[in-house]
Amino acid sequence: MATIAAAVAAASSAFTSLHLTRATPYTRRHIHTLITSSLSSSSSTEFNITFAPPKPKPNKPEPSLPINPNSSSDIAELGDQLYIPWIVRDEKGNLTLQSTPPARLLHDMANASTSKKNNKKSKQIAAKAATVGPTSEPKYSKAARRFYNENFRDPPQRLSKVLAASGVASRRSSEELIFQGRVTVNGSVCKTPQTKVDPARDVIYVNGNRLPKKLPSKIYLALNKPKGYICSSGEKETKSVMSLFDDFIKSWDKRHPGQPKPRLFTVGRLDVATTGLIIVTNDGEFAHQISHPSSNLSKEYIATIDGEIHKRHLIAISEGTVIDGVHCTPDAVELLPRQPDVPRPRLRIVVHEGRNHEVRELVKNAGLQLRALKRIRIGGFRLPSDLALGKHVELNQANLRALGWKSQKLDEVKT
Repeated sequence: MATIAAAVAAASSAFTSLHLTRATPYTRRHIHTLITSSLSSSSSTEFNITFAPPKPKPNKPEPSLPINPNSSSDIAELGDQLYIPWIVRDEKGNLTLQSTPPARLLHDMANASTSKKNNKKSKQIAAKAATVGPTSEPKYSKAARRFYNENFRDPPQRLSKVLAASGVASRRSSEELIFQGRVTVNGSVCKTPQTKVDPARDVIYVNGNRLPKKLPSKIYLALNKPKGYICSSGEKETKSVMSLFDDFIKSWDKRHPGQPKPRLFTVGRLDVATTGLIIVTNDGEFAHQISHPSSNLSKEYIATIDGEIHKRHLIAISEGTVIDGVHCTPDAVELLPRQPDVPRPRLRIVVHEGRNHEVRELVKNAGLQLRALKRIRIGGFRLPSDLALGKHVELNQANLRALGWKSQKLDEVKT
């Protein structure tokens, strides 16, 4: 109790000796620190602290003298200036009075200023990076380009094939253009259809028009051919199956911007009176593989007959007939059951050779009169039942595999 009383008395005596005109928050806090420190420390600890009276404001500003807090002479020369010491607790827990700020405070202030500078510098770097445009793609090495060209780039193709794929004309018409000297390759007239060219690298002109570097995408379509249309891509034909794709060609630029329009043609043929499934594409390799007899693709037809069908007719059809000096035999012949909405009898005939008018000749040779003929299947692909006459559908990878297409580029086909 004696210690506390002595500390309070010392603080009150120091407070009464002060002559303050303004009680600033810093002064009140300082005095509070003095009182609490006096209570926590021993009675032997004494501080000789004096506060000078405030200096009156001069009419003109006087230059201030440099002050060194570490020097006692500088403190004495302050005269009537207000002197605020630093009260710091040492390692032993005792309070000490010093004229300089603690080392820990100076260290924290230095780190704080450094971090601010670093943040400002990082923001400047980020702003510069944002203003700079995107960097160009790195150039690949010769080995990488060689590997890509050997494994992924399309190999050079025959000139006539490239012209046909670009939609200039059919393969035969393209060969005629080449023979007439109307095609130039890299500035020189080329009259050899077998010349290997690469549209992406070679400069090809046809009738003075530059051939596009990029060939159109491969198109594979299934058409439900109506009666009265012939399978020809000639421009003079008024009722060609190609006229059914006018809307498809007109909307090509919207669906494939920057690509030349494809030249479509049919895979095989159906005569003008036959309806049903026919494949339309711009891929000559695909068309050759599907239509070639070596593919052994079976084709299924539904034949509508006028009159009655007897057993002898089925036997005659199954025995086959001779067409163009070759004996053709169907794979299957079946009499379909009668349906209420179809009054005439129908036959299901499956062939694989694909001779010209083969099914019609088989029916005629059996002594029957053919009313209508429709193809409903090629290989493993069957004509969709909901596909209306004159309409087409795009084939996906599964459809192409069902047709027997064994190309390594099926991944390029849109599913």
